[in-house]
Amino acid sequence: MTYASALRKDRGLHGAESHITERLLNYYNLLYDRGLSAVEAVEQLTYLLVLKLEDEERQIAVVGEQPAPPTPHGWTSLTKKRAEPLVAQYAEILAQRSSSTSGTAVDAVFTGAQNHVSDPALLQRLVLDLFDVERWSVYGRSLLGEAYGELLQRTMNERRSGAGQFFTPRPLIDAIVEALQPELTDTISDPACGMGGFLLGAHDYLVRHLTNHTSGEEHQYRNQQRWGAELVPGAARLATANLLLHGAVTAGQPAPITVSDALAQQPDRKASLVLTHPPFGRHAELLGEGSRHTYGRSDFVTVSTDKQINFLQHAMSLTAVRGRAAVVVPDNILFALGAAETVRRDLLNRFDVHTILRLPTGTFPSASGVRTSVIFFDQHPNHAGEYPQSSRIWVYDLRPRRRFDPSSNPLNRRDLNEFVSAYGPGLYRTDRRETEHFRYFDIHDVLERDHASLDLAPQNEDSGEGPLAAPEEIAQGVLDDLHIALQEFEELTAELRNDDGE
Repeated sequence: MTYASALRKDRGLHGAESHITERLLNYYNLLYDRGLSAVEAVEQLTYLLVLKLEDEERQIAVVGEQPAPPTPHGWTSLTKKRAEPLVAQYAEILAQRSSSTSGTAVDAVFTGAQNHVSDPALLQRLVLDLFDVERWSVYGRSLLGEAYGELLQRTMNERRSGAGQFFTPRPLIDAIVEALQPELTDTISDPACGMGGFLLGAHDYLVRHLTNHTSGEEHQYRNQQRWGAELVPGAARLATANLLLHGAVTAGQPAPITVSDALAQQPDRKASLVLTHPPFGRHAELLGEGSRHTYGRSDFVTVSTDKQINFLQHAMSLTAVRGRAAVVVPDNILFALGAAETVRRDLLNRFDVHTILRLPTGTFPSASGVRTSVIFFDQHPNHAGEYPQSSRIWVYDLRPRRRFDPSSNPLNRRDLNEFVSAYGPGLYRTDRRETEHFRYFDIHDVLERDHASLDLAPQNEDSGEGPLAAPEEIAQGVLDDLHIALQEFEELTAELRNDDGE
C-alpha cells in the first residue's frame, strides 16, 4: 500500500463512517456497562475487529478459484462455537496470539492479550450478532481507521472512563505537526505514545504532502525511522491498532511502539523530530506503583521526582543536533522553582526555545482544570560554544475568551488556524509579525526575570478565559497546585540535606 492510497478518502462514504463509529460505540457501551474499564472494553473490540479483518482478507487472497483455508486460531473458529466452548476458544486464540515473538505490528496488538468477556451470552452476541454479520473489509482501511480513531476519541474523552491521559486532541496534534512540517528523511519519536496520535499525525501529514519519493525511501521510513514508547501495555496495544487500522503501519512490519519506561535510561538513538504529550503524573498510579520515582541519569541536569520535569529532560536528550521538538507541559514547568527552574535554564541555554503555545483550560480530558502549554525548541550545532542558544521566544496565547470542554465544547482545528498562520511553517522566524495574541520576548529579558520564568503572556491584562470552571475542576486545580508545592518543598529539603552532608 502506498502513502497516497493509505489515506485516500471518499467523501461520499461519510455516512458509512458514522455507521461504523456508532456500531463500535454501541459495542463499547455494552461492554462498559458490564463492568469492563474503558481500555479493557476498547481492547476487546480491537481484538475481535482485527481477527475479523484478518479472516476477510484471507478469503480475498484466493488460490485459483478457492478461498484460503481457515486457520485453527482465526475468526472462523469462533463462529463455530457456542456458550462456554466459545469463551474457551476465544481465550485460547488470545493466548496463542499473545505468545508470538515475531515482533510484527499485528502481533503487537495481541501482546499480553486476555479475555475480559467471561459471559458466554455476551461474547456470543458480540461474535455472531454484531461482528460476524458485518463485512468490515469493504470499507477500506482509511474509513475503518477514521471510525476507530473516533471511537478512541469519544471513549477516552469520557470523564467516567478516566483514560483521557492517553489521548491528545487530534486538532492540536494536526496543528503542531503542520507547524513543524515532517519530511520523509526525518526520524520521528514519541516517548509517551498514548494512543499513537503524534505518530499518526506525522503519517497523515506526509500522505498529504509527499510528491517525489522512491519505494525504498518509503520502506525505510516506515520500518526504521519512526518509533515510540508507552509505559502502559493496554495503551500501547491500542496505539498500534490505531496505526494499523489507519494504514500508517502494515501488519507484517516491525512494531513501531515498545512497552517500556522511556525515562528509565538514556535514548539509544536520537530523533530529528520529537513530538510528545507526556502524562500528567498518572501512569504510575494506574499500574499500582508509587507515583514518585527518581531517575538518576547522567544526561539529566537535575534529579527530580516530577515526571513532567523528567520527560522534558528526556525530550531534550532525545532531540538530535539540527532536530526540532514540541512538548506539551503543564504550566508549572514554566514557572516552578527548584528542579523545574534548573531544567528551564538548561533548556534556554542549550536549545533554541523559539515558540510557546499557551492552551486554555479544558483542552485535555485528563487535566480539565490544569493549564498547559506547548514548548517548541530546536537543537542547533554550537560550533562557537555560545550561550544561550535562544534569542527570541515567541508566545501565542490561545487563552483569551477561550475555555474548552472535551465533551461539550472540544478544541477544534479552526481554533488553531491563527496560531499555525502566525507560526509561519517553512518561513524564517525573522518574517514573523506580532499580533494581539502573538509577540516575542528577548531571551536576555527572560533570563533576568525571577527564576527565568517562561510564564509569558502577550497581553498584560487578565486573559479573560470566560466563565469559571466547574467547582470540582477548581478543586482539582487547587489540589494540583498543592501537589506541585509539596514536590518543590520536598526537593528543596533534599537539596538542603545534601548541602549539609546528610
